[in-house]
Amino acid sequence: MVVAIFFITVIMWGGMYCFGVFFKPLGSEFGWTSTQTSLAFSLFMVVYGLFLIIAGKINDSFGPRIVMTICGFFFGVGYLLMSRINALWQFYIIYGVILAIGMSGTIVPLLSTITRWFVKKRSLMTGICAAGVGVGTMIIPPIASWLISTSGWRHSFIIIGSVSLVLIITLSQLLKRDPSDITQSPYDTDQADKIIVQMQAKGFSLRQVVWTSQFWILSVAFFGFGFYLQSVMVHIVPHAINMGISPIKAAIIITFIGGGSTAGRVIMGATAGRIGNKLATIISFILITFAAYILILSKEVWMFYLFAFIFGFSYGGLQIMGSLLVADLFGLRAHGLILGVVTFIFTIGSGTGPLVASYIFDLSGSYHTFLLVFFAIGVTGSVLISLLKSATDFT
Repeated sequence: MVVAIFFITVIMWGGMYCFGVFFKPLGSEFGWTSTQTSLAFSLFMVVYGLFLIIAGKINDSFGPRIVMTICGFFFGVGYLLMSRINALWQFYIIYGVILAIGMSGTIVPLLSTITRWFVKKRSLMTGICAAGVGVGTMIIPPIASWLISTSGWRHSFIIIGSVSLVLIITLSQLLKRDPSDITQSPYDTDQADKIIVQMQAKGFSLRQVVWTSQFWILSVAFFGFGFYLQSVMVHIVPHAINMGISPIKAAIIITFIGGGSTAGRVIMGATAGRIGNKLATIISFILITFAAYILILSKEVWMFYLFAFIFGFSYGGLQIMGSLLVADLFGLRAHGLILGVVTFIFTIGSGTGPLVASYIFDLSGSYHTFLLVFFAIGVTGSVLISLLKSATDFT
């Protein structure tokens, strides 16, 4: 289960974070403004967020195999179709809708599934599975950048789409929703752990959860995180190029983010198992605030790389905490659905951030003013998470 989820995550998130690499080639070829190009990503995040709720509900009822098979098909075919675009409306439909539907099979169904398979090592194994995001970010965008420079962006889309289609659908056949499906208990459980599992399995429904302050505090914090995260992932390469960094060195920033996020997911996942998910989340928000401060000062390539690693480490930690905090606060009864709604709110922030950044850049020709927003988001997130209760009595 862990290996299959890890490699699916590598492929899908690595493919998603190629957007920043394709950003300037697409804009240059078709004459699109930064705002026009970013709008496709914003549409992608909104559609992705909506379908996350659907994917989470289907996963709760039928399991991840059917969800990931369908999503893998949409993801692979979406990238193949991207190689044929010739107009802005085609870009919006293919990237903003088809690829978004495919991508909806990632965080919620996969992390909700792994949450059901572990108790003692839940945080660590969630971190290992989610580390695929960082590994994919390290590997696939640089390959795509090399392919673009040697064969053009259309050929790059064909290769990414073909590989994704075959591997995701194949790996999806290994997935099962719950250990009880094969008459097992969650891995490495003793009698005390079984009591915890039974309590969490009761949990709360989405209807009960949306009336709690806990849900909205968590959702607002992750809205800000999404706003910050995807603004960076879409605009950090163009920003670095505007600051005089060469395109090849600028693309390596994404690799540093990927490396940092891989370390962050594993280390913060292991740390959360010792200090608790709430404190681990606060630490991650503090680190992402410090990263924003470094980015404000960055003018040379080494500063961008330092920012990238710290940012990646902190965002890697935050990305795994959503699933863990939902389990802590609301149980496993409707875990996929609740996580889907929280993640949808996260994607609203993710879709808004890059669009606002593009609008500000088109008006001013600079991202500097927008960078101050990142610092404020980190501080606000730290405060909000500190207000959460550490656990909920599911009984």
